[in-house]
Amino acid sequence: MVPKQALDLDQIRQAMASTNDLFNKEVFEKRNFAAFDNIYTSDARILPPGVPMISGREAIRNFWSDLITSSDATSAALESVEVTQAGDGVVEIGNATIDFKAAPTLDCKYVVYWREENGRWKWHVDIWNRNS
Repeated sequence: MVPKQALDLDQIRQAMASTNDLFNKEVFEKRNFAAFDNIYTSDARILPPGVPMISGREAIRNFWSDLITSSDATSAALESVEVTQAGDGVVEIGNATIDFKAAPTLDCKYVVYWREENGRWKWHVDIWNRNS
């Protein structure tokens, strides 16, 4: 029999995979920036490399839409390496590959602190760095 905690974490991982898939398919492929409502919590923060922390879903939406549009990014494949429960949330460590129409692929590593909001698991704190 699977312990309850492991079963819950498996369900959370499936929900996380669904959210990560939205990031790639809706945001990068379709340019549907309204999808951020289902990706980031309302009071989320991101810590992009080389710029100050950005707080709130609207500011995060503006950051990503500007970045994706200006760089002509076409996809973002996210791969979880480790998922650990932490308090009322979950910490994910992973790797990302971002593709562009006219630039080399960008390989990154990331850490996301996830929280459940309105019945959906979403990114609450998001930080990433490019690999050299």
